[in-house]
Amino acid sequence: MDKIKEDKMGVGEICNREVVIVAPEESVLTATRLMKNHSVGCLVVIKDERPVGILTDRDIAIRVVASSLNPEQTIVQEVMSSKLVKIREDQGIGDTIRLMRSASVRRIPVVSDKDDSLVGIITLDDLLDLIAEEMDELVKLIRRQQAQSFRV
Repeated sequence: MDKIKEDKMGVGEICNREVVIVAPEESVLTATRLMKNHSVGCLVVIKDERPVGILTDRDIAIRVVASSLNPEQTIVQEVMSSKLVKIREDQGIGDTIRLMRSASVRRIPVVSDKDDSLVGIITLDDLLDLIAEEMDELVKLIRRQQAQSFRV
């Protein structure tokens, strides 16, 4: 397995570094337009280059739409998930999976080891893709070994 070496490879090596961000004082309407324009289901809420929350499409559906709040007058800070789970870029894939599981989250902002600034985001889908690639490599190895054993 090339890429996954349990906790040897830092999550910063595989995270998506193109993160769509929003300020806490922006309106939810602005945030939803960002989500639409970038085709994403979440925004990382940033203050002073550091993540302070996350806003998901589910947050908007439940805390804004279902509560009949006006998205133009509601600010992101009022409805974002502020109990933020984040991970340092040097932490491993295993750490990330365990953290997602224990916190029951699908997305985690990745922060700098030095100053806690945002460097990326890692999602459950990213990890599943990585694991699927590694499993594919194992299948190829098994097939190669099986083909060699039939030639002997």
